Amino acid sequence: MDRALLRQLTEAVDSGREAVLCTVVDERGSTPRGRGAAMLVFSDGSIRGTVGGGGFEYRVMERALAMLEKGTNAEIYREEFSATEAALEGGACGGEATIFLERYGREDEVLIFGAGHVGRALAKVADTIGMRVTTWDERSEFANPENIPWGRTVACPLDRIFECGVTLSPLTYVVVVTRGHQLDADVVRLLDGKEYAYIGLIGSRRKVAFVRDRLLKAGVSEAHLDRVSQPVGLPIKAETPEEIAVSIMAEIIAARRGADLRKLRETLD
Repeated sequence: MDRALLRQLTEAVDSGREAVLCTVVDERGSTPRGRGAAMLVFSDGSIRGTVGGGGFEYRVMERALAMLEKGTNAEIYREEFSATEAALEGGACGGEATIFLERYGREDEVLIFGAGHVGRALAKVADTIGMRVTTWDERSEFANPENIPWGRTVACPLDRIFECGVTLSPLTYVVVVTRGHQLDADVVRLLDGKEYAYIGLIGSRRKVAFVRDRLLKAGVSEAHLDRVSQPVGLPIKAETPEEIAVSIMAEIIAARRGADLRKLRETLD
């Protein structure tokens, strides 16, 4: 892969933009391009670089776009060329090319609403296990790289979070641990109808029942509220912010691995 393509891939990853890197890893006979030739495919169908052009490249692009749609991380694609096909693609005779396709730019992410004691501890634990981390708070004195050096921090009014770069996807694990009940409720209401993998709300059972009742009366969908893990975290009798962070991350790990959270909670209660 040449330096320009590497730079474009790095920029895509840093911005959270998804792309599939398609690299020729093996060749036999005459093929459009040799080992190391690479192409980036983005979700809008645009490309950078080339693996040979023509129908072969188009079919590689189709596989890459399918990966982006399905969330597939990697796959191998092989294609044999007849003598006629190879000639049309620029080769003198038939051959076989093997392409390794790998998705970049969108990873499992913990999105933390609230940069207080628990939010800060959670950002550290999430970063330690290798997940992307974004921590939001409306207070810049809390949500800043000096206070939370793990992952990315965003400080802005709640109603402007998407303008400020906060994104959601089926790989986003949301944790709501803001400074108060009303702001917690505002966050949950804002996320109604949005895509995410998991959402958890901190607080006692009494508090979360109060928040749920208020949101139902405000018109928030019951289906959305039923997805909220409340109170967030596995019941391990955690007390300190660090212990609470561990209990929350344990629940997120279980959700990532497809565990039955309801049965897990009943077992630990």
